[in-house]
Amino acid sequence: MSADNAKIKILLCEDDTNLGLVLKKSLEHNGYEVVLERDGRLGLAAFKRERFDFCLIDVMMPNVDGFTVAEEIRDINPDIPLFFVTAKSMRDDVIKGYNLGADDYITKPFDMDVLLLKIRAILKRNEEKHREEEAISFDLGRYHFNPSIRELSIEGKKQTLSPKENELLKLLAEYKNRSLTRETALKKIWGSNNYFNGRSMDVYIAKLRKLLKDDTDITITNIHGHGFMLEEKERAQ
Repeated sequence: MSADNAKIKILLCEDDTNLGLVLKKSLEHNGYEVVLERDGRLGLAAFKRERFDFCLIDVMMPNVDGFTVAEEIRDINPDIPLFFVTAKSMRDDVIKGYNLGADDYITKPFDMDVLLLKIRAILKRNEEKHREEEAISFDLGRYHFNPSIRELSIEGKKQTLSPKENELLKLLAEYKNRSLTRETALKKIWGSNNYFNGRSMDVYIAKLRKLLKDDTDITITNIHGHGFMLEEKERAQ
């Protein structure tokens, strides 16, 4: 068992009771934490309720099918790995799965060892991608922002950001001089777009404005009915 796997939480959506239990047991035996749901509606509810690192989704499920589940999950978290498990092997279904952002696809019946190897490969790629993203820093006017250590500095003055301040400023910096919708920010950082999370985000936007007040060329602008924009004015040559 890999020590790293103990931190990986998998959402497993599988309506076949026997297969679902076998998959859950095998994944847990390999060190993963697994939440098993037997239809798409319950799977979506679990995803909105809890935080997951990986989604293993059967395509043919009652109430809400796997493709619809994947679409809604991608809306909430564009970066989470998605893997389809299905009895279908039709070319169009495979293409549809990948078009929805699936990282991989396997058809029943399958070898459990092959599935585990595929999951590990996806998680490894995802981890490498995150490491690359952590190496990225931003110059925002006279500020330098390093998200990997949650540090915002200006002219030798350094401030450590809270995790939410850090995530929100990183997202705004990635969208610099472009509009960032409230829905995108709320789903990516808070996990869902609701009234209470919206109020929380507004508080953090106000905090970030205070943190950036030492350079008037950097502003966070409200875009009415849409979201926010981190704007950097062009400096005179």
